[in-house]
Amino acid sequence: MYIGEQLINPGAERLRLSAQLGVEQVVIDNRGTGLVTPGGLWDAGKLREYREWVESFGLKIDLFALDVGSILLDFLTDEDGARRQAEVLQKNIQIAADAGLTALKYNVQMVGITRTGLRPGRGGVQYSGFKLAAYTPEADRQHSYWGVGYPTNQDEGDAESALLCGQKMAREVPPVTEAAGWRAIEFLVSSLVPAAEKAGIRLACHPHDPAYPVGGLNGVEHVLGSIEGLRRFLRLSDSPVHGLNFCQGTVAEMAPEPHAYVIRAIEEFAPRIFMVHFRNIRGGYLDFAEVFPDEGDVDMNEAIKAYQRAGYAGILCPDHVPLSELDPNRERFMSFALGYTRGLLHAAGYRPRITTLAG
Repeated sequence: MYIGEQLINPGAERLRLSAQLGVEQVVIDNRGTGLVTPGGLWDAGKLREYREWVESFGLKIDLFALDVGSILLDFLTDEDGARRQAEVLQKNIQIAADAGLTALKYNVQMVGITRTGLRPGRGGVQYSGFKLAAYTPEADRQHSYWGVGYPTNQDEGDAESALLCGQKMAREVPPVTEAAGWRAIEFLVSSLVPAAEKAGIRLACHPHDPAYPVGGLNGVEHVLGSIEGLRRFLRLSDSPVHGLNFCQGTVAEMAPEPHAYVIRAIEEFAPRIFMVHFRNIRGGYLDFAEVFPDEGDVDMNEAIKAYQRAGYAGILCPDHVPLSELDPNRERFMSFALGYTRGLLHAAGYRPRITTLAG
């Protein structure tokens, strides 16, 4: 296992910072990189050049984001349009392989990553949280994560990244029943996995965040909101390229006893985990806050041991750190999470590559 960072269109200084923090492998979101042509296809030459540019900082792209857009919602209302989108995604998978990439990540979120407010934390930070009893459409609009953004009272109408992700307010979409949700996901998996197998690209799926109550929220079901849902998802294909972006925080949000649930999920799914969002929460199912990794209800040291026992050997990325005006870009808090994770890995016997010092 090794530490890594998930970055959105990083500049040279940000990549230098990652390298200086001891990061050797990164996960890159493609938005803003200029790699996407007007028709949605990636520019193969630019993607290869981009990979080589990242590598010039001593970093390797571990995974690259495959934006599936609104294909899941479209499949339920415009199947022909969804199939045309699938053809573009299939071509992008091959382009990624031709550019020297080995793995892609995607998110099956149809509506925003639902949050209902900010809670006070240590030293005056704010924790993003979800509490079903406090849910209102206005709280959803103000505090949910849209696209790749953080919950900083974003205006849904101006959230370009949300549009790119295909995420909308739940009131804006038709009902997504459990059966409909599975139909859409089955279509996506059947469209992507054969192309990924042919290209030799692994696909890591991020589950629904957060788990919704039985019966859904605003008519939308989150079918990948439990271990049972993740198990069914993995059974959609036995291909070795079909796996998970295992968001540990999202999994913790699925249960009233998050620690035991996370350990159970790691033990079951480790062979199909291609990357980990190594984050923590306080609380549990339908009532939680996203906190620093050292202060949540999941024992992160025990989680590391569980990954180790299960044979996971991949990347651990910080994610969803708290908010503060003292760290508007969250670089300090991400650095703290990286150092904390590196310390846990050291305690478990992992050591980073030794860099030779000049002079």
